[in-house]
Amino acid sequence: MENYKCKSVGIVGSGIQGVCTGLQLIKKGISVTIFDRNDPLSSDFKAASYGNAGHFSPYAVLQFNRPDVLYDVPKMLISSYGPLALKWNYIPKMFNWFLHYFKNCNHNSMMHTAKNMHQILSLSNDAYEEIFQEIDTTGLVEKKGIIYIWTKKNLKSRNLEIKVRKELGIEQKLLTQKEVLDLEPNLKPVFDAGVIYESAMHARDPHGILKKIFKLYLERGGKFIQTNIKNLEQINNYETAIRSENEEYKFEKTVVASGAFSKSLTDQLGENIPLDTERGYHVHFKGKDHLINRPVIFLDRGFGMTPMNQGLRAVGTVELGGLKNPPSKKRIDYIIKCAKELLPDLGNHEDEWLGFRPTLPDFLPILGPSLKNKNIIYAFGHQHLGWTLGAITGKIISKIVVGEKTNLDLTPYSSKRFD
Repeated sequence: MENYKCKSVGIVGSGIQGVCTGLQLIKKGISVTIFDRNDPLSSDFKAASYGNAGHFSPYAVLQFNRPDVLYDVPKMLISSYGPLALKWNYIPKMFNWFLHYFKNCNHNSMMHTAKNMHQILSLSNDAYEEIFQEIDTTGLVEKKGIIYIWTKKNLKSRNLEIKVRKELGIEQKLLTQKEVLDLEPNLKPVFDAGVIYESAMHARDPHGILKKIFKLYLERGGKFIQTNIKNLEQINNYETAIRSENEEYKFEKTVVASGAFSKSLTDQLGENIPLDTERGYHVHFKGKDHLINRPVIFLDRGFGMTPMNQGLRAVGTVELGGLKNPPSKKRIDYIIKCAKELLPDLGNHEDEWLGFRPTLPDFLPILGPSLKNKNIIYAFGHQHLGWTLGAITGKIISKIVVGEKTNLDLTPYSSKRFD
């Protein structure tokens, strides 16, 4: 076994997780094939790695399993002008997810999530920098920090966030309203204070970056097959099968990196993983990206804006409603209203988009072998942080595949926690 080396890997999913994992495996001399029904190089590619907020957010350790958030949930759901929405026809399907969520919504679970998100988030920027050494990121990445703003209305929650980040040693610089306006003079002063994470960076074009990494993967010898994968199976200790509607492909190991679409595959493998979907929206205000210098997130509204090459991208809201419900016009209207609250002169929007975030009820991703099939390895469930965690996920999963040590405690990310 000491001389054993994995020779072939199939990856299901060509988003940022799958492509970064493929690149790292190719560097280890392993034959890799990525499968997806969408081609990342196509202009029609509109998956989460295209439409996200574009933030590289190494500070984002706190998630929604917080007692203070739970207290506000009923209020948010009743208000049409709020950051959280629910497709009521989907509630029965989320029953299992909600059961796990309520179990995980307490101070101890919040800190467990925060510490274990910090373990991987603290490595996330460096992992990207390694890749950026190999691709031309001119006009694609900016390092100007990210600003969060808030009103005095939810100061208890803001103080909790500041305290937890301070305990974990995360760099944060608190700002008065005037200091925010000095950095972003076009904002309407409807907020009271803020914070800047100066080590954060943002993408001017997330899809542009994904395409560059994918091209590097192909140049190094990686393969891509555009097809819809229907089924996975571990045949024996050295063989797995990936099946589309018409073909079967065999590899020593398989990686599932299909984001919100991973559950149909894990269900077939007999694992009841409570993966579900947060639906996120964006619109662009063309030619308005000059109005802010860096991403600005308004925490009271659960929404943010990022200056991008396509214009000013306004993103946000959490809508629980699965993969099949149609887009909600109310959510789009909400984002536009929020954007114009901060920047009243925005004018007309274009390019409405709905994407799917893969969310687990403890808000930690699943990184590691399937519970019942050790040669099928999971890399999904990154919720709002899929973009941030793409490069470090690729490094971690590639080491798991070849049996190298990571020097990380990977137990918290195992699917065993839902067994």
